[in-house]
Amino acid sequence: MFDNLTARLQDVFRSLRGGGRLTEQDVDSALKEVRRALLEADVNFRVAKEFVARVREKAVGQEVLESLTGPQQVIAIVRDELIALLGESDPRLAVSARPPTVILLAGLNGAGKTTTAAKLALRFISEGKKPLLVAADVHRPAAAEQLSVLARQVGAQVFSGGPGSTAVQVARDGIEQARRRGLEPVIVDLAGRQHADEDLMRELADVSRGVQPHEVLLVLDAMTGQDAVNTAVEFGKHVPVTGFVLTKMDADARGGAAISIRHVTGVPIKLVGVSEKMDGLEPFHPDRMARRILGMGDVLSLVEKAEQAFSEEQARQLQEKLAHDTFGFDDYLEQLRRMRRMGPLEQILSMIPGLGASARQLEDAGVNEKEMDRIEAIINSMTPQERRDPSIINGSRRRRIALGSGTNIQDVNRLLRQFQDMRRMMRQLASLEQNPKALRRLGKLPFPGG
Repeated sequence: MFDNLTARLQDVFRSLRGGGRLTEQDVDSALKEVRRALLEADVNFRVAKEFVARVREKAVGQEVLESLTGPQQVIAIVRDELIALLGESDPRLAVSARPPTVILLAGLNGAGKTTTAAKLALRFISEGKKPLLVAADVHRPAAAEQLSVLARQVGAQVFSGGPGSTAVQVARDGIEQARRRGLEPVIVDLAGRQHADEDLMRELADVSRGVQPHEVLLVLDAMTGQDAVNTAVEFGKHVPVTGFVLTKMDADARGGAAISIRHVTGVPIKLVGVSEKMDGLEPFHPDRMARRILGMGDVLSLVEKAEQAFSEEQARQLQEKLAHDTFGFDDYLEQLRRMRRMGPLEQILSMIPGLGASARQLEDAGVNEKEMDRIEAIINSMTPQERRDPSIINGSRRRRIALGSGTNIQDVNRLLRQFQDMRRMMRQLASLEQNPKALRRLGKLPFPGG
């Protein structure tokens, strides 16, 4: 996400860093490029204009222009203003003091509303809650069945009304059933339309008045850019939208909707869809997103993903295997799969400061999802004994593994070398961790008192 904008802004910042002290002309020239980059990213014209004006007002002060670190200060100003544009604080979903909490999901057809309902239910389940999905789309015959199929995938319960029920009746009955059964929260999946027509708005307003929800989340397709912002404005005229869910953020290389929507509507983004998988729904953190847009990484989100994928016990077991030299290809494959569950490789690397890269840059470096698939195929073509003890893999075994995985002997040889190098490095790191003196010799730790 934001690949194009990130690349353009990094070019602008590189030009600033190369010139020493800044002049007012330097700032104006850089901000002209920033404004152009924002417009190319499909950011609202008025938003881009006001953003650049605010940055310029702070960046042309004497304190910045005369500073030896003027370029860094300008970058910091851009970062702070971008955070303010995206929303400053991290908005959280409301929680009712008297359960159940009621969340309405609205949106146009094709935005991913029903899938988002299931993804949201999975997030609550991971927090130890028991959500109820309510199929309140009474117009599309297959809507309730679609929600039921997705609910089974995530392990959530579903309520749907009888024939002839109105959306308001289904929502009310679903909430009452959740109250009786102690289910929390209630996620109401409402009908969508191709356009924000009067019937859709009237029904949404009726349901909102009828059930008094704690959240009204509007699901928007981030790839539609300014059309998503216009849709948000139109919905806001008829119903009190409390937050946005931007879907398909992983496929949106421009990011104009995410950058514009809070400033235009005054309503925060609360969640973003970052993959098609059921666990691909994340809270929206404006400060973290701003850092990622500027190519500064997002270490906090990366740590949170890693904590979800790797438990302390698994880390301890891995350390023991490394210490006893029993780390084999089965362990390697398990670590690979856990890493892939953290999200697309490009997205993970973009969170590491200094390693953010576009898909093309990753391809050029030979780092891509296809390579990960190839590694899995090679390991899966090994026998259990070969995965436990790679040293027995001779020439004939390598030919068999290459044939079975649809690769060639060079691919197998490369993986075996990489595995041995990685195991040797990890073994050294594990031993150093137990040997502070060795770490100090390498300059990793300071001497006591010095």
